[in-house]
Amino acid sequence: MIDFWHTHFELFGLPQRFRVETDALDRAYHALQSEVHPDRFAAAGESAQRRALQSSARVNEAYRALRDPVARAQYLLSLRGIDAFAETDTTLPVDFLERQLERREQAGDAAVARDVAALDAILADVRRESSQLEQQIEVLLDTEASWHVARTRVRELKFLQKFAADIDVMLGKFEDG
Repeated sequence: MIDFWHTHFELFGLPQRFRVETDALDRAYHALQSEVHPDRFAAAGESAQRRALQSSARVNEAYRALRDPVARAQYLLSLRGIDAFAETDTTLPVDFLERQLERREQAGDAAVARDVAALDAILADVRRESSQLEQQIEVLLDTEASWHVARTRVRELKFLQKFAADIDVMLGKFEDG
């Protein structure tokens, strides 16, 4: 079984940093999941089955956290005692918010006009900015150890991910109808 005291990174034998080789993560996940999957313990006692179920859930939780850039950055910050999404501090830079408000208005107008090309362009722009933010976060966390600056960038990245998902929903409505 697994050691529940290990960090997500230790669990998969990966270095504790924002930049993760997704192929290595996937391989480690599948190898570990095959070791702890509850089906392997179907004939074992109730205690072993329960521990396998807990181990499998822990492996899945760690994998989801490390696979997603926002969750991975949030987890890295939490290891340093920083809550990236504390409810007491929901502020984001004004210029960032103004840019997103303008984009949302453009996306709303494009949706009303059923302008798929405009929505695609906005989505591409949001994804490009997200990619740039991920690169900044990597430097802030892995090189500069600028935890509090990284916290703000992680919050921005989460905002952009949500916005991209909203645009995907808008686009999906055109595909469905």
